[in-house]
Amino acid sequence: MSGAIETPLWSLTATELASGFRHAEFTPDDVLAAVRARLEAVNPKLNAVIALDWVAAETASAASTARWQAETPLSLLDGVPVTIKDNLYAKGLPATWGSTAYQGFVPTEDEPAIARLRDAGAVIIGKTNVPEFTLQGYTSNALFGTTYNPHAPDKTPGGSTGGGSAAVAAGIGPIAIGTDGGGSLRRPAAHCGLFALKPSIGQIARDGGFPQILGDFEVIGPVARSAEDLAAAFSVLRGFDSRDPRSVVALAPKRAFPKSLRIAFLPSIGDAPIDPQITAAAEQFAAALVADGAEVERVDSLFDVEETNAVWGAIATMGVAWLLDKMPDRLTGLGSNALGMAETGRKRSAADYIDALNGAAKIRSRAGQLFDNYDLLLCPATAALAWPAAEAFPPMIDGKPVGPRGHAIFTAWMNVAGLCAATVPVAMSANGGGIGMQLVAATGRDLDLLDFLSTTPAIRAHSPAGLSRRLD
Repeated sequence: MSGAIETPLWSLTATELASGFRHAEFTPDDVLAAVRARLEAVNPKLNAVIALDWVAAETASAASTARWQAETPLSLLDGVPVTIKDNLYAKGLPATWGSTAYQGFVPTEDEPAIARLRDAGAVIIGKTNVPEFTLQGYTSNALFGTTYNPHAPDKTPGGSTGGGSAAVAAGIGPIAIGTDGGGSLRRPAAHCGLFALKPSIGQIARDGGFPQILGDFEVIGPVARSAEDLAAAFSVLRGFDSRDPRSVVALAPKRAFPKSLRIAFLPSIGDAPIDPQITAAAEQFAAALVADGAEVERVDSLFDVEETNAVWGAIATMGVAWLLDKMPDRLTGLGSNALGMAETGRKRSAADYIDALNGAAKIRSRAGQLFDNYDLLLCPATAALAWPAAEAFPPMIDGKPVGPRGHAIFTAWMNVAGLCAATVPVAMSANGGGIGMQLVAATGRDLDLLDFLSTTPAIRAHSPAGLSRRLD
């Protein structure tokens, strides 16, 4: 190291790392060594990172060190260690989608988003664990086992970007790249006390990779410990790519929010149970936004959970059925969730699929009308605190029985509607991990939302989010 600091390098945010590189306080090589040591110390307890390529990472780090020394960095992420979710293609690293069906598969090319990371100089250290086919709200599979929450070591980090969220919360790289098809970035970020961004459709181009069985409901996005890191990652990942015509939306300019924001506050949905600690945190955060000058209006209902679940469920089950029917020789060892979804999907018709697409179009129209009246929507990111790590979902919330999606009532609507949404960490429970709130903006206003996260005092008070030291 060319300088010395008291804070461990693995505990710095990406923005802090870039500053240290710029001022020659340390190098990307120093940081990679620190992150490697941290991973080796805590990952055996977490099972967050399930594939590594230190040779490639060291090569990338050495090249980044040379660029910073020559004062020619490629981006704010140049030299920053990142992890990649195991449902995304990263050249030279396994991509299993959490399933025995893809055991041993190693892509020879990057997906566009991963290629953009490499072109920006980011140091990819490995892949993070997921539930099979990234279709559940916890993180466990037959190939790699169960992932644990750094802030509540016997609890789940959530899913499906559970491995990435656990890694960031434990200091295994400041940024994780994941996907969100129904809340899979936002809920794990909440459970792990982190920030996350689910971008609007098209902001981050997609091409190749595993089949997109959730259609355009699923998008790629970052998990991080600070709002600034979200913005830095998004600036690299976002952009037009001719292989994905939807990405033309990434060319749209920013449109600043008004000084006095109108925020719709949805603390609950009907009589669906919500953990009282989450409700209390939501009220406190709403009050903090009011103190910052926002006009916060409590609303009873903005979307129909049953309608959303019907649309999302139709697309998801038919997508799984299509996928499994394409590989009849690889069904041995698949989990009961995937097999059950496929069985349900096979009973549906082409008319059901068109009905679901039509339902999604109606939801998107109503969402557009909502943001004609409000600048932002505020609601919890989850209805439940983190639950035991090996269980797929919490069977009870606030003493009331719930089904598999009871914890996830606040997130899937944003995927169906195509909106941008971010999780903000606002509190930490004693034994149930983090508590996060969700801020949602109209389609295409991703940059405006990120600016709001970075400049609003009520949010800056929680940025950067704290790392877990319970594993030390």
